[in-house]
Amino acid sequence: MTYMTILHWLSLLFFIGLFILLVFLSKKEKRRNVFWSMVFASFLVTSTAAVFTIFVLDKYTKKAKLLSIESHRLLRTEEIVFKGKVANVGKFKIGQCKLTIKMINNPVSASSLGQGQIFTPSGLEFFKPKEKKKERKNTILEEFVVAKNLKPREIRYFTVRMKFPPYFTKSKLIYKLNCH
Repeated sequence: MTYMTILHWLSLLFFIGLFILLVFLSKKEKRRNVFWSMVFASFLVTSTAAVFTIFVLDKYTKKAKLLSIESHRLLRTEEIVFKGKVANVGKFKIGQCKLTIKMINNPVSASSLGQGQIFTPSGLEFFKPKEKKKERKNTILEEFVVAKNLKPREIRYFTVRMKFPPYFTKSKLIYKLNCH
């Protein structure tokens, strides 16, 4: 659930007032079909603008920051544990913060491109019948709720667990925090 700030309510009141004004101006139309089409068009335009404004205000009023994050791997359970803290750096209350973790196996970097071939041809194995192999993903993307009802200037600690595939050799982790 997203929390509505005073700015959200003011923008809603503005668009409701704009819709009422447009309906009042379209009352001068004598033809019924044209009048209702003008009311419908006014409704579409004002409601679309209101929804867009709410999302934009939500993005710029709900600000959070990932202060620290560290990870360690549990070999017994084939998991990786992430511990960290999230801070609300804005002036408004945040409903919930989601942390998206993307794990990439053997990422290709610009420095490794000049060190040899990425793909090694297999020779005559191209003509052999293919064996069914279990498909292995090289990218894993998971999303976790790390904070709910975060007040302004509040810091929350979190711990999340994620399965770590045993076939990953060198993995790169990418973190993204999304709050609303």
